[in-house]
Amino acid sequence: MIWDFIQNEVLGMQWLNFLIGNLLSSLGMDVDSRLGGSVHFFIYDVMKITVLLCLLILMISYIQSYFPPERSKKIMGRFHGIWANMIAALLGTVTPFCSCSSIPLFIGFTSAGLPLGVTFSFLISSPMVDLGSLVLLMSIFGTKIAVAYVVVGLVIAVIGGTLIEKLHMEPYVEEFIRNAGAVDIESPTLSQRERWVYAKDQVVSTFKKVFPYILVGVGIGALIHNWIPESWVEAVLGSNNPFGVVLATVLGVPMYADIFGTIPVAEALLYKGAQLGTILAFMMAVTTLSLPSMIMLRKAVKPKLLALFIAICTFGIIVVGYLFNIFHFLLI
Repeated sequence: MIWDFIQNEVLGMQWLNFLIGNLLSSLGMDVDSRLGGSVHFFIYDVMKITVLLCLLILMISYIQSYFPPERSKKIMGRFHGIWANMIAALLGTVTPFCSCSSIPLFIGFTSAGLPLGVTFSFLISSPMVDLGSLVLLMSIFGTKIAVAYVVVGLVIAVIGGTLIEKLHMEPYVEEFIRNAGAVDIESPTLSQRERWVYAKDQVVSTFKKVFPYILVGVGIGALIHNWIPESWVEAVLGSNNPFGVVLATVLGVPMYADIFGTIPVAEALLYKGAQLGTILAFMMAVTTLSLPSMIMLRKAVKPKLLALFIAICTFGIIVVGYLFNIFHFLLI
């Protein structure tokens, strides 16, 4: 009972949904119409995601202040083999919220001499899985699905990094990174006040970058939710299309958004009858394999390693998508 309250009223903010619906109705808008429903969906989702986003970034950035790049490098350097990949994937959950922000850290870790497979485990997990996405997914899809999403994201990161390590792809890192000297700079110890100031600055900085994608994502979600027939979504992304997962993955690659921009789209697709695994495959593809991110990564690695990275992530995302579809009813 308590968890249901947290799920629905704290994370899901159903009270806000009810309040906005009543407010729009009092202004003479029919929230059951297509236009009224779209406006209701847009205002509610933007406000809900904005509030959760700011609170989550504040908390995560405070935690992140204990893990600057120098300390993260030292932590990962203490482990070897698959344990190192697991630690790198876990550290990726408290780092920036999109792959374009993660790539500079990946370059820094690689230049510092960390094993390539370990740095790739970090690069895969950082945009795909973070603490913020866990909470937001819980607010929409429930605890089981959210936790399962995070677990499979970490598994893809660990397997992908391990495979790259086993294939000895170090020669396919660009020369300027391989030849960069490892510089150990002792990070200053921050006071509690400095940590909260850092966290506040991160809220402002990240919000400015992310908010446009939230508006676009919620706008698309409102369009899907109220204007696109359910039969269309089911035909393309439902159980009747065996290639729905592949299609969703391919469609997600050229887009650029973070997890916060894709969640409202995923919510609307689920409501319209798209399969869960297909939706999660789309989200993973957008956050991990966006075209701008791949262009940035190409500056750091050679085409063969870039192609291997894309192939591993794409294959893993597609497999996860089909597995989620198979076990959809068990998960919910």
